[in-house]
Amino acid sequence: MLKRGRSLALLVLVLLPLGGPAGAADRTAFIAGVEDLPLVPNVKVVSDTVVAFDAAAGRIVEAYAIGPVTKQAVLDFYGQSLPQLGWTAERPDRFVRQGEALQLDFFGRDQQLTVRFTLAPQ
Repeated sequence: MLKRGRSLALLVLVLLPLGGPAGAADRTAFIAGVEDLPLVPNVKVVSDTVVAFDAAAGRIVEAYAIGPVTKQAVLDFYGQSLPQLGWTAERPDRFVRQGEALQLDFFGRDQQLTVRFTLAPQ
């Protein structure tokens, strides 16, 4: 976890599987640096793209994930799951919580959609 007031720090990507020994379908992964930002099913974080900084204004995290999902499926997943974690939707692709904003951006096609997650001070 990042500590406020420290100089810039780079985090290493860690996916945290939850649950028992069941198959991958029963696991939930999270993005490093945002302990309660679940990863939409069927995508994988591109490990060398996750960067997290602790700045004076707050934390900044950027990560990319890729997989065979549709933009609408991603928006639906986060539209349902993030409010349960205290996030408020400003738009279907932007959420805010406690002075932070999460932006979702999309690149590519449904067969290989890339999602960029950007968390920054609001």
